[in-house]
Amino acid sequence: MNTHLRLVTTDSDPRPAGTRTRVVLLFGGRSGEHAISCATAAGVLRAIDRDKYDVIPVGITPQGRWVLAADDAERWDIDARHMPEVPAGAGEVILSYAAGDQSLRVLEPGAVPAVLGDVDVVFPLLHGPFGEDGTLQGLLEMADVRYVGAGVLSSAVSMDKHFMKLVLAGQGLPIAPYTVIRPGEWERGPRAWTAAVEHLGLPVFVKPARAGSSLGITRVDDLADLAAAVTEARRHDPKVIVEQGVVGREIECAVLGAPTGGTPRASLPGEIVVEDDAHAFYDFEAKYLDEASVTLSCPADLPPELVAEIQAVAVRTFEAVACEGLARVDVFVTTDGQVVVNEINTMPGFTPFSMYPRMWAASGLEYPELIDELIQLALARPTGLR
Repeated sequence: MNTHLRLVTTDSDPRPAGTRTRVVLLFGGRSGEHAISCATAAGVLRAIDRDKYDVIPVGITPQGRWVLAADDAERWDIDARHMPEVPAGAGEVILSYAAGDQSLRVLEPGAVPAVLGDVDVVFPLLHGPFGEDGTLQGLLEMADVRYVGAGVLSSAVSMDKHFMKLVLAGQGLPIAPYTVIRPGEWERGPRAWTAAVEHLGLPVFVKPARAGSSLGITRVDDLADLAAAVTEARRHDPKVIVEQGVVGREIECAVLGAPTGGTPRASLPGEIVVEDDAHAFYDFEAKYLDEASVTLSCPADLPPELVAEIQAVAVRTFEAVACEGLARVDVFVTTDGQVVVNEINTMPGFTPFSMYPRMWAASGLEYPELIDELIQLALARPTGLR
């Protein structure tokens, strides 16, 4: 079966046949993490080996339109003054679902498309809904296109913190107590839900069930603030999860998948320390706009036996959700030394300064080599049932 894509545009194929693997970098998207995805793409555009890979940047606008994007890393950088966004552009990239036709086409008004060449693999650099939640992965599976990262089920389960916790608990992994407020339930019984949250004990963290980058998250220390926190979370997702606050250190561990039948491996862990007087927790601003208030220690200062336990828990979490490719597992280490899983991210922040690449660099795998290994894993993995 032909598992290549054909990307169609007004240009002819400039590369000699068979010289480089062609990679579509797909970024942007419809979620609230659009700008973060663009920043991730900037990092990969800078670091990917251009002698080995022929790169086709494809952006998805906030409205969901696929367009050819600028191969310019600076265009997609993020800072306090600039939140990048994929513009609509003149042409629209369309993926074919016809049997035997795994092509992408660029529809240009008044122009006749011409073949640009075969594409071997898609590297989806999207965060949040409509990219990291299994929807895009399902689209690529239907088109029989190889891609980097987790599959449909793993992406969907890991994106939804409710079902993620159900799966992890079912596999015997330690998680913090929580409750879930489904769409419409808060309005039907706010007092009952306030009582349920009170039972968890304060502080709690109120979160959109299916969002990332700390969007919509509120720390609640007073039940009088609960309603406003639920409203803020529901700006991003109609389903809300309320988690008991865990006292301890915030530790992250990067996991890298293995070829079929192999064992995933974990990096040295890293630690996030947020200045208490600047941010109540590791929120969006602390992550992306106020780096001075956050210390990212990699590797984390931990005893060897605790490092080994965190790595084992991270790999177990990766395997529990049937993850593939890559994931970052976030845990708490409590004051009595217990390791509690917070969440798993199947497309973590991936700029050179993000914790996932930094943890691998501290473990001996530099950013360009990490990109290469992820692409090679995707090329070796078939689409469909596996």
